[in-house]
Order: sequence, then C-alpha cells, then structure tokens
Amino acid sequence: MKLTVLCDNNTYIDQYYLGEPALCFYIEDENRRLLLDTGYSDVFIKNASLMNIDLNQLTDIVISHGHNDHTRGLKFLLPVLKKEMLFTCHPQCFNQKYDGNEYIGAPFSKEQLSSFVNYRETANPVCITSRLVYLGQIPRKTDFEAKNPIGSEVVDGKPQPDYLLDDSALVYKSEKGLFVITGCSHSGICNIIEYAKSVCDDDRIIGCIGGFHIFDDETQIQSTLDYFCRNNIQKLYPCHCVSLKAKCEFMKSLNVEEVGVGLKIEVL
Repeated sequence: MKLTVLCDNNTYIDQYYLGEPALCFYIEDENRRLLLDTGYSDVFIKNASLMNIDLNQLTDIVISHGHNDHTRGLKFLLPVLKKEMLFTCHPQCFNQKYDGNEYIGAPFSKEQLSSFVNYRETANPVCITSRLVYLGQIPRKTDFEAKNPIGSEVVDGKPQPDYLLDDSALVYKSEKGLFVITGCSHSGICNIIEYAKSVCDDDRIIGCIGGFHIFDDETQIQSTLDYFCRNNIQKLYPCHCVSLKAKCEFMKSLNVEEVGVGLKIEVL
C-alpha cells in the first residue's frame, strides 16, 4: 500500500503545496486508487496535480465521516466522478449536520451522490482490497473518548445531538501487522484501533496516521498515550486535529513522525 497526503493543516518548508484545516489521503493498493476524504476545497486537487497524481484514474472514494472539512471537496471533484467509481461511507454520513446555525455537513445528499457514483453505505466492515478494510461503525468502549456530541444532525427530519456515529476509518493488513488510517477519530482513536484488531484478528499495530481528535484534555492525552505504549505502536503520524500539546506528550515515549502535505508512506 502506498499513501500520499494530499491535504492537511500542515505543509513542509521548501515544498510548495497548499494546506488547509482539512484532510485528504490518496491511497494505492492492488488495482485500486482511492481517496480517503476530500478536504474542504479544491486544495487536494491542486496538490494532486503538482504531484502528478491523476485523479481521473480514481476507482474509489471512502469518507471517514460527514463533516465539511472531509467532504466539501466533493463538489470540486464532480468532473471526475463516474458511475463505476465505488463510494463507501457510513449510513449516517450524509445526514445534515450543524454547529448551532452553521451548516457543517457534506455538500450533497446521499440521493444526489447516488446519481454520480456507485454509492455504498454500510455500518459493517467491508474490504476495499484483499488487505485494505473499511471498518464501518466503531464500537465505543473506552471511558475517555467520544463522550460528547459535536453539534447536531438531522434524523428523520428532526435535529438531535450528533455523536458522530458515522465516524470510521481504514486499516491495512500487512504481513508485519496493522496500519490504521483515520480521518478525525471522533469515535476515539483507541476504540478504532481496538476494533481494527478485532476485525482483522491481529493485535500487532505497526502504525497509525490521521486525525486523533485530541486537544487539551489531560485525561484523554495521558490515557491515549498509555494505550499507545501498551500496544507498542511502532510509528505514529498524528495530523489534522491533534494539538501540539498532545504531540509533545506522545513524543516523550513514542516514535512520532511529522505529517504534512506531500508525505508519502509505503507499507508492505
């Protein structure tokens, strides 16, 4: 599997790509070429062009959850969407989402998307390739993650607190262990890793990249660090929605890599 960061909050010095507070990963595995999320604007498209990545060759799009910093780029991607392209997400991903009166959901409904692509929604794990798995709905078992709603979502025409049940992730099954790929980890990065271990029947975690949704909560930071250490995670690539404070704490005990637009990772 090869992964390239097309969009992130961070950019590297002397590499002149564009950044924004959003996320998009380009992934190649077997005969599939896919995006995990699409950022907020057309930044990921401009960066892909600079990297000589042809988005016309995409076979799949996977959406980690329905917030606009992961889905709004879809409207800029319309020219390359086609009916044979497989689009995978959770059934609640395209519910309307609000933060107060501000709309923070996706730019399209599931009905609209179904006219553009081969739309697949599932709460269960499904294989993208023989080794790359979309996890579906993540069971929430920790006592320090995913406890509070973020805004509201509209369900059957009525607003209700949004606990981001649509938040999911990918996991790659390598010969040496599992590599976890997240969007924002609203469901909890430790919950995600535990579920990946269960789905793949493998307790070895060789790495993890993505947003962990960890900011200044001391209990969450320390509990997450303890979990990472217990699981002997070899490499961490925290990005997008991870505070500097959390990264600094992780770096005291773990191998933490800097993430920015243009980062390339290959997992065998």
